Amino acid sequence: MTRDIYVQAKADHISSLGRATPLSAVEELVWNALDADAREVRVDLVQNALGGIDAVRVSDDGTGIDILRSEETFGSLGGSWKLQEAGTTASCHRRLHGRHGRGRFKAFALGTHVEWRTTMKAGDGLLSYTLSGDANNPGVFHVAPAESPGPATGTEVYVTGVRATVESLVRPEMVVQTLAAKFALYLKAYPGVSVYFCGLPVSPVIVQKKTTDYTVRLESGQEAKLEVIEWRKKFAGKGRIVFCGRDGFTLHERPSGVRSGQPFSYTAYLVGSRFGELAAENALVMDELNPEVRMYLDEAKKVLKAHFLALGEEKSEFEREWEERIASFSKEERRTLYLMLKKFLRAKG
Repeated sequence: MTRDIYVQAKADHISSLGRATPLSAVEELVWNALDADAREVRVDLVQNALGGIDAVRVSDDGTGIDILRSEETFGSLGGSWKLQEAGTTASCHRRLHGRHGRGRFKAFALGTHVEWRTTMKAGDGLLSYTLSGDANNPGVFHVAPAESPGPATGTEVYVTGVRATVESLVRPEMVVQTLAAKFALYLKAYPGVSVYFCGLPVSPVIVQKKTTDYTVRLESGQEAKLEVIEWRKKFAGKGRIVFCGRDGFTLHERPSGVRSGQPFSYTAYLVGSRFGELAAENALVMDELNPEVRMYLDEAKKVLKAHFLALGEEKSEFEREWEERIASFSKEERRTLYLMLKKFLRAKG
């Protein structure tokens, strides 16, 4: 039987969540899949014959959206069933990420029409249904049963009426590296989980160059782990400090303010149970304005400066001299040098 769910929130507040970046919308949809105990999540851009994007699809093999909780899941904003749960519901018992009921609305940042095609367990069988919403009326979701149940539990989020900003996702290798940075610690904590973007695995192992662990200590005696991951290539998320809970959830991130002086990007993860408490108090978003957060940031920056100073000292005088010279070359001079080296290496081979 078809029915409607009405969201208990102001329309302008709902619409504001749909103005997120396409990448953050994808990130939220992946988190929703992982919170549903998915072991495999796939994000695909459905392209037409001309190379344009017709739809964005996020599919998973999780437990599906509980029809008994659909009113609670889609009808409230600022609260979530996940607040009452310690972990995911199936045998995995993974920590939950979303607790504010906002992630589903970010799907509208990808397109104007969103469908959640989901299959869940119902007694000894399966039950499938579709929830759909439109950006022109984001306060209402339509629920309709499927004609027949799907073959297995899981959810497919299908977004159409794709926005022009989604074109920012058409370079999969860059998106994969950015998502790898976002999910790095979570994927390390739960190695049985796989995430793919346009068929490419979102794996920190593939895109990271090196990982180094440190301990950050405050004068009060409090400690946190600082995990510095050096990425193989430069990307938009370079040089950031990310506050994480012990299970790898990103609670807050900001630019580190520390230049590596190296030809690669890096992310520094501050990991500790205390950060979950600070996030609950809205202290992390205050950055340096909160005394405790400022102390963690100051100590992390000291460690990062020492880390990159040591890397620089590992280089020979010859290497440093050539890096400085190459850095001063024009684009055309660098291209000429590249072609000369390519010709030289081909001759040697």
